Amino acid sequence: MKKLLLMLTLALSVLLYSCSKTETDQEYPEIIMDQAGSFPLNCDTLYIGETFSFSALFTDNASLGSYSIEIHNNFDHHTHSTDIDACVIDPDKVPVNPFLTIQEFDIPAGLTRYEAMNEFAVPEGVDDGDYHFMIRLTDEEGWQSIKGISVKLVNRR
Repeated sequence: MKKLLLMLTLALSVLLYSCSKTETDQEYPEIIMDQAGSFPLNCDTLYIGETFSFSALFTDNASLGSYSIEIHNNFDHHTHSTDIDACVIDPDKVPVNPFLTIQEFDIPAGLTRYEAMNEFAVPEGVDDGDYHFMIRLTDEEGWQSIKGISVKLVNRR
């Protein structure tokens, strides 16, 4: 009788625990770059020795977490692009002084919509040419979306 009572209690506990669980977020956050003012877009130009403003809209069904921006050379024409439009590319080249930046940003807790705006400076003396502008957006649950944008760094003449 004790064994039956113990098994019944255990079964009831498992049932109650499984019913009380909240649903886990299973959706990726979204990087939206088709609104007015979004920058940079695929195939845009960034100027060496100048500052530019990054702008994008981030959304999530539950809660956003953080994002990072990475800019690195694409002199060997590897791909991260998430755009279907191909850009005009320079011939392959060996980097001498390539520009590289990786910056991380927190999003205030509890937001499901966030307009990201950051200033980035492209220093003098870096190699011109083809680069990738990578956006990585993570929600509070840990799901990540990535947007790869091809840009060109040039000297303003």
